[in-house]
Amino acid sequence: MRAETEAKAQEIKQSLALLRRSLDWDNAVRRLDELNALAEDPKLWDSPEKAQTLLRERTHLDNAITGYKALAGEFDDTVGLIELAEAESDAEVLADAEAQLGQLAERVAKKQLESLLAGEADGNDCYLEVNAGAGGTEAQDWGQMLLRMYVRWAEQHGFKVEWLEESPGEEAGIKSATVLIKGHNAYGWLKTESGVHRLVRISPFDSAARRHTSFASVAVSPVIDDSIDITVDEKDLKVDTYRSSGAGGQHVNKTESAIRITHIPTGIVVACQNDRSQHRNRAMAMDMLRARLYERELQLREAQAQALQAEKTDIGWGHQIRSYVLQPYQMVKDLRTGVETSASAAVLDGDIDQFLEASLAAKLKGQGEELTA
Repeated sequence: MRAETEAKAQEIKQSLALLRRSLDWDNAVRRLDELNALAEDPKLWDSPEKAQTLLRERTHLDNAITGYKALAGEFDDTVGLIELAEAESDAEVLADAEAQLGQLAERVAKKQLESLLAGEADGNDCYLEVNAGAGGTEAQDWGQMLLRMYVRWAEQHGFKVEWLEESPGEEAGIKSATVLIKGHNAYGWLKTESGVHRLVRISPFDSAARRHTSFASVAVSPVIDDSIDITVDEKDLKVDTYRSSGAGGQHVNKTESAIRITHIPTGIVVACQNDRSQHRNRAMAMDMLRARLYERELQLREAQAQALQAEKTDIGWGHQIRSYVLQPYQMVKDLRTGVETSASAAVLDGDIDQFLEASLAAKLKGQGEELTA
């Protein structure tokens, strides 16, 4: 086997070992057997919510185990084909097999990243909230651009998006908006997007065509189910009702049913105006509040584990996680991972996978160092 091909094969082999390790293979197989047995219990659907939770876990484990087996089997077959082609001096078959090995390496790397989405709520749907920073119309327009970027990303990945709250700007854009993104691993993929995003461009709202810097913040929190216990005391809540605002139409109902809930101990504020029913809006707002409280707890745990301060900062200078520069040059740069691209238009149209994957790749690097130590 050529040195280059041998190196690629060793890289894939190590990646497969990491993937198997991240799955906690023996326990995963044992747990899948348990779930398959439980799924055959005729009394399972006596509790529909419990049944759905169990079946979701079974599907997730089954997909992970089946996916690993398929990749490992393909790797063995491809390596065997390369060795056979070399033994028979079949250059055409060898070239095809080596190309297959390169493609396999990419798929294994992608599967590794997905395997890291194994946190308590990573597989859940998520709420994504965008708030414009100081700066009036310019910042509010940036907030709307940022929200569109995430909606486009979600749509491109087959996720469903539901508008929950939107407060329009005076002239353009939004002051704030909250959407619900539904799909497997929605929270796991988007959780690292929480923070402040900075835009530099020639403002279309400035008659002097000067360059402006604007900020908007993003907060991502998971939709939590009954397996995660978050208790909210009613005496800690301030509940306000108000008339729904916004453009109306498909996203916002202009009725007297909008709900805003403030959690007094933490200062967390959530709002929902998606439904004409005040009762349903209140129920959704409470779900959002529980999600925000859970996200806050996750951040506190991470801060303690890593001896770092949680990323809850002002919307302004010095706190941004990513910069989007449109003038005088084109560049989007993540200030945490160093990943950057000049394809700013594509990024603002939802092409943010490279930034999401970089955050997970940092964890993979740490796992690789542990494995080879």
